[in-house]
Amino acid sequence: MPDTLFRFEDAASARALQTRLVDTYGEPGASRGSRSDLMDDGETIGAVLRPQDGVKPVFVSIGHRISLDAACARILALAPRHCLPETTHAADGAVRAAMRAARAI
Repeated sequence: MPDTLFRFEDAASARALQTRLVDTYGEPGASRGSRSDLMDDGETIGAVLRPQDGVKPVFVSIGHRISLDAACARILALAPRHCLPETTHAADGAVRAAMRAARAI
């Protein structure tokens, strides 16, 4: 589990996913930073957050030592240009480039 390292280091962690894990949520507004609750059995388990104006929302869940409000703020701070945080976007690009290079061999 990704949070294992964060727990070991006692650091805060949160996740931003592009696919929902449960079905109950309201669509957030169309502007950057709009959010709605992600619900499971009547309990708020995360947030549906719009990282950029007019793009699909991401699904934010808390990990370790962070509130949902702080997790959403951190995701927005880490995603100034793309839907996902810059670190995730860069890692995804590196993996895709490596896959293209491997196929070319």
